[in-house]
Amino acid sequence: MSRTKFPEDFVWGTSTSAYQVEGANGEDGRGPSIWDTFSDSGAACDHYHRYPDDVRLMKDLGVGAYRFSVSWPRVLPEGAGRVNPVGLDFYDKLVDELLDAGIKPYVTLYHWDLPQALEERGGWPERDTAYRFADYAQVVHDRLGDRVGTWLTLNEPWVAAFIGHAAGIHAPGRKSAADAFTAAHHMLLGHGLAARVLRAAGAAEVGVALNFAPVLTPGQVTDPGKKLSEEDAEAVDRIDRLMHGQFLEPMLRGRYPDRLLEIVDRTAGLGHVREGDLEVIAQPIDLLGVNYYAPCVVQAQPGEPADPAYPGSEDILFTTVPTAVTAMGWAIVPSALTLLLGRLSREYPDLNLMITENGADFADTVTGDGVHDTDRVSFIEEHLRALLAAVEEGAKVRGYLVWSLLDCHEWADGYQRRFGLVHVDFATQRRIMKDSALWYRDVIRRGGLGDDRLKRPTLETVAARAHVSRATVSRVINGELSVSADARAKVLLAVKELGYVPNAAARSLVTRRTDTIALVLSAPGQRGDALTAAVVHYVTSVLESAGKRITLMLSDTAESHRRIVQHVEAGLVDGVILLPADDTDPLTERLARTDAPLVLLGKPAVTSLVPYVDVDNVAGAAAATEHLLRQGRRHIGMVCGPTQLVAVQDRLTGHREALQREGLRPHVALAGLDGESAVAATARLLHDAGRLDAIFASSDELAAGVLRAVEGMGLRVPADLAVVGFGDVAAASWTSPALTTVRVPVAGQAKALARLLLSRLEGRPTTSVVLPASLVVRDSG
Repeated sequence: MSRTKFPEDFVWGTSTSAYQVEGANGEDGRGPSIWDTFSDSGAACDHYHRYPDDVRLMKDLGVGAYRFSVSWPRVLPEGAGRVNPVGLDFYDKLVDELLDAGIKPYVTLYHWDLPQALEERGGWPERDTAYRFADYAQVVHDRLGDRVGTWLTLNEPWVAAFIGHAAGIHAPGRKSAADAFTAAHHMLLGHGLAARVLRAAGAAEVGVALNFAPVLTPGQVTDPGKKLSEEDAEAVDRIDRLMHGQFLEPMLRGRYPDRLLEIVDRTAGLGHVREGDLEVIAQPIDLLGVNYYAPCVVQAQPGEPADPAYPGSEDILFTTVPTAVTAMGWAIVPSALTLLLGRLSREYPDLNLMITENGADFADTVTGDGVHDTDRVSFIEEHLRALLAAVEEGAKVRGYLVWSLLDCHEWADGYQRRFGLVHVDFATQRRIMKDSALWYRDVIRRGGLGDDRLKRPTLETVAARAHVSRATVSRVINGELSVSADARAKVLLAVKELGYVPNAAARSLVTRRTDTIALVLSAPGQRGDALTAAVVHYVTSVLESAGKRITLMLSDTAESHRRIVQHVEAGLVDGVILLPADDTDPLTERLARTDAPLVLLGKPAVTSLVPYVDVDNVAGAAAATEHLLRQGRRHIGMVCGPTQLVAVQDRLTGHREALQREGLRPHVALAGLDGESAVAATARLLHDAGRLDAIFASSDELAAGVLRAVEGMGLRVPADLAVVGFGDVAAASWTSPALTTVRVPVAGQAKALARLLLSRLEGRPTTSVVLPASLVVRDSG
């Protein structure tokens, strides 16, 4: 076998899941799922009606396998008992369509869409749900088993259990570590019961798809053999047990790791693990599906609180590595896939493996001649090379299924993420094959990779596409304000279309590294002291673990700006992390003109190619407003901070758009940054708008002022007037009543800043990171 060729019988394919692509959530007798309650997917990709077209797309690609999931509530609307034959009819027709196209169906029974009726009876933390899952498996196999040979019981039970039940980020949105551990065990039990049912019914192959994120320290990412301290070794081992051992060991060896049970016992007890359970769970399987996106990077950090998704992870810091990232901020480390497959093959030598998910979210742009997703092509190519290296070393990997066939509803992130080989316009449902789809088609046709690596576009290529000079492109990249809005827009569009990555600044540093980073702080302002403190803590920790030194610099005067620029221009630092002032900050432009890679906290007022980290202020404000609307509040006002601030502009936009979707008119009163200004603004708002039943404030500081104002007016919160803020500052839970607000991921922003700068220092592709916000419901709302 050549270094670019895969085995002759290697399976090439793609994957989707029911809730993310089907749509038709209220049609043909389908019952609601926990995701319908948690996050409405709407029409999704309308795969339910358009599956013949989607199968034709797959046939055009030349794929040999399609992994899809069956919607449990479409088959059993109440989760058990009554079968919906029309729901089964859809999968019947889909399977026939696939087989007619020469595509093998791989069926996943559970991809996170538990029927809401079962959730209301306790959900996965209830033991009975495992038995209902086995009944459901029997029903589906009875209809499809004569044509479907490969069955996967569960998809990523760790995510469903811990992101859904401990962190509360996914459905059903619980935040109970005890529920997470009991849910995980009952999913394992359900897997074993279903596997036994499928095997008895004659299924040719039974397997499961697990999420794998090789647990490494920052140093191990580039040097896998690096010797670890006792503390770091323990941190790596503990997280590996929580994420991987908790599922692999019971399924494949009929036991839980001893040290895992210590964590489970002190968190949830062990009463849910009954005699005989592990024997049921350890049913023989024919195939282990490997879902890989990125490694999990950790190090020992005394005093660090446990991550909610990893109960028992006290004293461990989840950190980052100096590498490129996807639009979701996930580190791109193909070599970790080689390590993972090698480890699985050594520890479970008789097990057949298949990559059941691998792919990336990047910001795509539709142009007149297609979708040129260069970064996605590069991502898949590098991971296929890593996979091939593992195969050549003896890993028993029989196939590769890209995630995903279509752009789709990305769970809690909605429609803002695009993983697909095929672009979907969610308004019209029009499909367009991206460059990555055409490239993948060529890979399948030749059974391997080409000899030539992908060539990335140059500055001159961007200039030619935008019909501007090279100098104009350079000025836009450096964030200079002298470029006209029209020229700036043309350049930025060309950059997106071509997938251009500016890395000249990083290359210029190769011969003169100082291993020192400037962390430039301004007054906290709208972002608050907590975020500034988190940036200092986490950025310092992450960068120091990567061998960097930190120089703290304060940018509070014109003289300090001059000193900072001189320091950077003198080559005394390799890069800069800047927390600019809340209003237009001239220091940003001046630093962007230097050779030093720069990253910003907060979206800049003037769009440029300087990468930044921010929270999704538009979606956060919309979520707050939609929450009030769901509570029956129809007369909602907003106390809004200074609108020259980009974050405030975005929060105002999100609020207005949410109201306009309901046909309602916004009522806005402007305030400053402090609570006292909110008191006056609230009085004006209530005077001008008349009767209101809710007020949304663009910050928690302003919301606290609103609470003081309405209390002084004799209004009751929330009986007369609900109040919602933004930020979830420390005082938000101590107001009277406790403040409903939008939580911003403080630590996540800080870690993303460090990750972006490290990527720029290595000359790797970098994309601005916009992290999701989450609603925190307390008494005031």
